[in-house]
Amino acid sequence: MKTENAHYVNNADFSKAVVDYVRTANEAKKNGEKRPIVTDYIAQCFLKISEGLSHKANFARYTYREEMVMDAVENCLKAIENYDVDVATRTGNPNAFAYFTQIAWYAFLRRIAKEKKQQEIKLKYLTESNLTDFMIDSEEDPEVSQIIQSFIDNLKKRIDEIKENDKKFDEYKKEYNNRRKQRSYDSDLMDFFLNEEEDE
Repeated sequence: MKTENAHYVNNADFSKAVVDYVRTANEAKKNGEKRPIVTDYIAQCFLKISEGLSHKANFARYTYREEMVMDAVENCLKAIENYDVDVATRTGNPNAFAYFTQIAWYAFLRRIAKEKKQQEIKLKYLTESNLTDFMIDSEEDPEVSQIIQSFIDNLKKRIDEIKENDKKFDEYKKEYNNRRKQRSYDSDLMDFFLNEEEDE
């Protein structure tokens, strides 16, 4: 018997819950009432979508994967009111899963870009500082000096590897953006993404 994926979200049930919530929220806004709280079911689905996406090969190895997931959930909660319940899809049914997966994807890319900037600052400091200043005189203690030299060599090697990985990520992001321009989506998210980037 096939076991259910821990991150499985039933698109039909999820989309119906999102549509019901958005209609209720829009009605409340129209009447000048307070926006209703997002249901536990929808919030859990946001978490499952984000967790599932974070386990894909593109994202699974990042040490800050949990931060990526939380960013994605936060972005989904912010964007739920922008979901257009009347948008036409190929099937004629709402497709909230695709909409929020796209939002989670972009949240991941923004988090990677932020972390990359921080990493660049640290690497710049390491490469510009004279690491040999931290070394012990080889004549004073040759064994400790050899260990420190080995550490510095490994550190330099790791810095080069990180730079190479960053280069690959930039190439992937560029290629992805080019492919994205050629596709059409169920809902126009550009306003949301542009606003998110301005907030940062």
